[in-house]
Amino acid sequence: MVIITGVSSGIGKALALDYLEKGEKVIGIGRTNVIENPNFRFQECDFIQPDDIEHLQFDFANEKKVVLINNAGLIGNIERLSEQNESDVKEVITVNTIAPMLLTQKILRLCPIDKDFVLINISSGAGKRAIPSWASYCASKAALDLFSLTVLEEELERSRKIKVYSVSPGVVDTSMQEKIRSSSLPTFSSFQSFIDLKQQNKLDSPESVVRKLNLLLQEPYKNEVLFSLRDY
Repeated sequence: MVIITGVSSGIGKALALDYLEKGEKVIGIGRTNVIENPNFRFQECDFIQPDDIEHLQFDFANEKKVVLINNAGLIGNIERLSEQNESDVKEVITVNTIAPMLLTQKILRLCPIDKDFVLINISSGAGKRAIPSWASYCASKAALDLFSLTVLEEELERSRKIKVYSVSPGVVDTSMQEKIRSSSLPTFSSFQSFIDLKQQNKLDSPESVVRKLNLLLQEPYKNEVLFSLRDY
């Protein structure tokens, strides 16, 4: 069974379609659904309201392996923190960090410890360096990375058969990129570089990200967690 958040578009949708093509059972979690497939089950949940995660339902009794992909995320306001008329801190940290932590906790509690478990968190290079006007986003992804590292250590202590990946996908042509390109100077000092990436056709497609992730997952696992798909 594969559980994927944020399946309405972008990387999440591409991941869901790829796993369905492989014949996997997929549970998609998000605000809206665009996928119709007999092996696909959609559960509605808005991560802005993380308490709703408690209402999600899973049954792992007949599963040999469980894969959880925390993909849903948002960029927030593309403005310096001190210049925001409405703070994005609570919203961004809730969706990008608190919600995937709570969902991971819920599924680890429900999934029997003798089943193979794979956790894939879609992180960002922005979690490893400061990008002005992305303070909340950078912080949320840095926290997701350290959460991923810690979960692996905790579950290895419990002798769970687990693999954990926190993956930076690179610069991908999604709705998030459209929002970034709709910003402007001087609010966002890196604005022109993202315009250039689009004009020079240097953005990865969601499908390319899925292909690269598949290559990573085929490699022998060595208890490493942080990966950049730009290396694939």
